[in-house]
Order: sequence, then structure tokens, then C-alpha cells
Amino acid sequence: MLGGLLTELATVTLPPSAARQFFITTVAASLQPLAFDLKVLAFTLGPIVLRLNVLSVVGVVLVAWFARSLL
Repeated sequence: MLGGLLTELATVTLPPSAARQFFITTVAASLQPLAFDLKVLAFTLGPIVLRLNVLSVVGVVLVAWFARSLL
């Protein structure tokens, strides 16, 4: 979630430039809906989409660093 927040902040605050485009360009991968039928319960998950960009990775690293500092 931190990476998404950083991406939105970069979109709003950075002027149009190559650096802004580099930070906010997203690569998306998706899976089709997955259906589960367990005879008692049936449900469908999806579609599941993974959106990845530089600021998302930075957000994950910052959260991991913060969590490690708490231990």
C-alpha cells in the first residue's frame, strides 16, 4: 500500500518528465478468475492483478526495513 501511495504522490507532485514517467510506469500481470467448488461451498476469486513499478518496490523495501528495525 505504501508503494501505491508513493506512486500517486509522484503522479501528482512531479512535473511531466522522463523521471516521472520512469517512476510511474506500471507493469501489470493478471490471472483469470479462479473458481473453487468444495461441494459445501463454492466461490470464485478473480481476476487477480499484480501491478508493479519502481515505487512499489521502494515501498516494499521501506516496510521490510521498518519491520526489521522493530525486531
